[in-house]
Amino acid sequence: MSNRKEEYWKANVKLLTICLVVWFVVSYLFGIILVDSLNNIRIGGYKLGFWFAQQGSIYVFLLLIYFYAKQMGKIDKEFGAEE
Repeated sequence: MSNRKEEYWKANVKLLTICLVVWFVVSYLFGIILVDSLNNIRIGGYKLGFWFAQQGSIYVFLLLIYFYAKQMGKIDKEFGAEE
């Protein structure tokens, strides 16, 4: 039984790590570090770096919440932990 709990926890941590990496890339790298490079690209008249800093990171964060909830539901079912 203990091994099953460890597998569940590893799956949870792996999913969380993926979400945090995506969040870091979008919010920190695209919105702060790479903003000057991304500002050379325009979408709908707006600089892409500005868009990521102002709106893109929020949209991606909302998608990550949905993705996490959906994937965690699958993990819960797989390990028999669903409600």
